[in-house]
Amino acid sequence: MSDQDDERWTTAGRVGDLAEGDAVLVTSPGCPARALFLAGGDYFALDDVCSHGKSSLSEGFVEGTAVECVLHGALFDLRTGKALTMPATVPMTTYPVRVSDGEILVRDRPHEN
Repeated sequence: MSDQDDERWTTAGRVGDLAEGDAVLVTSPGCPARALFLAGGDYFALDDVCSHGKSSLSEGFVEGTAVECVLHGALFDLRTGKALTMPATVPMTTYPVRVSDGEILVRDRPHEN
């Protein structure tokens, strides 16, 4: 991946598009689908496909700063991607989110670990 790819951001919507506890699917060419969440007044982004089963986390239920997968009920921390409950054991990849001129942007490259 080049330095230019490191700074690619995808517009996921505008501030006000998401209500507290809502999520939206974010897609861009060449990148995995991501789920953008608004929780506790902050935006968070994770890979959309649950690490345990082939389910969309953007369709999950936000509980505080966690999301519950609709397929098997596993909880993931929106801040860290950590699997909080069984049956999931593998963490989710997280992505930086920023707001610029009222637009919500999700970086195409994940957070550094």
